[in-house]
Amino acid sequence: MAGMTTVLAGEALALADAVGEELRGAAPLGVAYSGGVDSALLLALAVRTLGPDDVVALLGVSPSLARSERARAHDTAAFIGARVVEVATHEGENPEYVRNGVDRCFFCKDELFARISDEVVAAHGLAAVAYGENADDARRPDRPGSRAATNHRVLRPLSVAGLSKAQVRLVARALALPVADKPAAPCLASRIPHGEDVTPEKLRQVERAEEVLRELGFSDGRVRHHGDIARIELPTAEIARAGQEDVRVALDAGIRDAGFRFVVVDLRGIQSGAFTLPLLAVGGRG
Repeated sequence: MAGMTTVLAGEALALADAVGEELRGAAPLGVAYSGGVDSALLLALAVRTLGPDDVVALLGVSPSLARSERARAHDTAAFIGARVVEVATHEGENPEYVRNGVDRCFFCKDELFARISDEVVAAHGLAAVAYGENADDARRPDRPGSRAATNHRVLRPLSVAGLSKAQVRLVARALALPVADKPAAPCLASRIPHGEDVTPEKLRQVERAEEVLRELGFSDGRVRHHGDIARIELPTAEIARAGQEDVRVALDAGIRDAGFRFVVVDLRGIQSGAFTLPLLAVGGRG
């Protein structure tokens, strides 16, 4: 298994074995894979349990996947020793996805799982497909993609085995996965407010703007698309650096070049589910 550490002990071993028990009998297995820590750990544990010949990483590719994330996903799979099959998805052709309601993720995941069922399962003789939902995500209200997994009978071994996000990272570090401490990287469409159409142009603007953040050395960051305004979310410890003269000038110029007229920094820092959770809370009060 390419550079992957395979000797585990203590809690990491117990957690890995618990996931392995959920995977036994599921070979050949396709892992819906994004390159993030959850899906990478699931892929690594599938290879550990079933062997590399009985596991394939299924990487959904569309304009909502940043090119940097796509490249990194391939690098991580190579480290694990898993083969990758790219699955072209076309959620952008679905009006329900484009209109960007709070259930947008359902249509995205539904498209991915449908493509896998229609184009990949038979071609690779897969007995099952699994995806990297963890136990914390299973309890969140802003994860409509899990409904798509249920509809397509996709396995969720991490959450069934009870692994929290922190435990996922613990086992990933024990395996020395290169993404063990990688910040969460939701798809580019998550940067567009619900109710505003998801378009290829907006996705390109966000992708280029976030490339600017990386080029300037920020450890993490998201650019929320508000028409002419780019709202930058940074780790709170790095917000002050954005105001340093040389960084401020480069940040402003780079993000304007991405197609925005105004550039602002959100003093609250990075907010997971920033667009979705408030809407769900409002709906829950009724």
